[in-house]
Amino acid sequence: MTAASYVISAAPQPALPVVGETGSYPVRRIWCVGRNYLEHIREMGNDERAPPFFFAKHADMLVPDGATIPYPPLTKDLHHEVELIVAMKSGGLNIPTEKALDHVYGYAVGIDLTRRDLQIASRKKERPWEIGKSFDYSAPCSAIQPASKIGHPTKGRIWLMVNGKETQKGDLTELIWNVPEIIWQLSQQVKLAAGDIIMTGTPAGVSQLQPGDKIECGVDGVGTLKVNIGKPE
Repeated sequence: MTAASYVISAAPQPALPVVGETGSYPVRRIWCVGRNYLEHIREMGNDERAPPFFFAKHADMLVPDGATIPYPPLTKDLHHEVELIVAMKSGGLNIPTEKALDHVYGYAVGIDLTRRDLQIASRKKERPWEIGKSFDYSAPCSAIQPASKIGHPTKGRIWLMVNGKETQKGDLTELIWNVPEIIWQLSQQVKLAAGDIIMTGTPAGVSQLQPGDKIECGVDGVGTLKVNIGKPE
């Protein structure tokens, strides 16, 4: 079907810049891993022995580096969660761990913004998490570093600062489920494809954000990301 066949205007293709490239990376879907750093599991009071599970954000919820994000509606408890992002160049079903990295295009730094009060309320009622996790501007993301240039990072500091004060810190070595294992697990649930990005979980130190806060975060060897929290729309 061509664009001329649509009865309304087609939405623009969400995309991320790529370091050293003039072209951009088209984003198909955003997958997020729940509870993948031990200390974050403990600070949230969850089962540290549980296997990984996944939830989604919409691709048009991406926010570029340097943006000011409106404080979202319905919440009084907005939290930050810095994460390593994996960008896929191909995919499939039931991808074995030993082949998983063959499908990775590159890596980036992201923030899983979370309306924590709404997430917790949904969890208590055994309802889906979407209202707490999937909302406008909830997925800030840096430019992608191609794996052909930086390799596949398995160690390195992951950190986040709010107004110059470090709140989150950890290391990629602390991932309970590493990148090949995450891809293997997720590909049993859905058929992965080029353009899918995966947020791999957050270390301990998540905290509340307010309008006016300035956030800077990064993963050593991958990059940094800066965003500001603005007033509600």
